[in-house]
Formats: sequence, structure tokens, C-alpha cells
Amino acid sequence: MLDFNIRGENVEVTAAIREYVEKKIDKLERYFTESTNATAHVNLKVYSDKQTKVEVTIPMKNLTLRAEERNNDMYAAVDLIVDKLERQIRKYKTRVNRKSREREGVAAFFASVDDTNNNAQEQFEDDNEFNVVRTKQFDLKPMDQEEAILQMNMLGHNFFIFTDAESDGTHIVYKRKDGRYGLIETN
Repeated sequence: MLDFNIRGENVEVTAAIREYVEKKIDKLERYFTESTNATAHVNLKVYSDKQTKVEVTIPMKNLTLRAEERNNDMYAAVDLIVDKLERQIRKYKTRVNRKSREREGVAAFFASVDDTNNNAQEQFEDDNEFNVVRTKQFDLKPMDQEEAILQMNMLGHNFFIFTDAESDGTHIVYKRKDGRYGLIETN
């Protein structure tokens, strides 16, 4: 059963918008078992150039589904989000069912839905998607986050792992889609 938490930034979430979002995202319930309870967090944004951004996050016990989409039409963005989430679910379901036929885990969240629209090409892509093609080993040098960002930019990477000089913890800096930087701190 999906619950909804819908909020808007620079846009009023009208009854019509709420109803449309709930109706579209409710279609995902067919992929879950009846015992699955989750809250769909939906964030609707409108920017000054009238472009909209829709973000949907559905955290569950062993899996978090997340997608975002930008479009000039908010309703079209919601439709595209549902398509993305369905592809994620099918991909996870296929992979989990293949790897753990006897075990119970993430597969317990998904109902048995016949995925007749999966073709051989999609299966081939799924098989090769997580193959590690290169392994690197390196020493983590103590530095602050500003130095780590400089190192990341000099290397032309979009993330960089380092040991924080103050806390001695392993952290990751990364470049976000909006051009700003993020920091992940490990425990």
C-alpha cells in the first residue's frame, strides 16, 4: 500500500495535481506484494524559466526507488517518472530473481507480474551492466574537503575518496548535476 507525501516548491499542489500524481504512481503497486507498505515522497518544483522538476523517492526495507525528471509540462514529467520507476523495478526484479531464487530478500517486495515486454536486448544489457572492467588500488591521503575537490577537478573525475585530516574518517566528495559539490561522510 503506497502512502503519499506530496509537496511543492514555487507551485501550489492543487487537488487536480495531487490526484494525477497519486493515480499515476499508484500504478506501481502492481509490482509489490500486498504486505508492502511504503511512502512515496513526491517533490514538485517550478523554476523561474517555467520548467518543472518532479522527484519521486520510495524508500522500502531493502530497496529505495528514486527518479527525477525535468520537463516544461509537469504532467508529462510525472508520466516520464512513472516509466523510469517501472524500468527500475523490472531491472531489480529480474536481477534479484535470477540471483536469489530460493532466498527471500528484495524479491519478497515484488509481486509476480509477467514482464512480457522485456526483450532479449534488455536482458543482455542487464547481464553486462554490473561487470567490473577495471580495478584500482590507492592510498587515501589525509586532506580537507577543499583539497579533495581540487584533486577531483584536476583529475577530471566526478567523485573523489579521501581521508579527512581532522576526523580521520573516509569521505567522498562528488560533483552534483547542478554543478555544486556534495560530501558523503562514512561512519
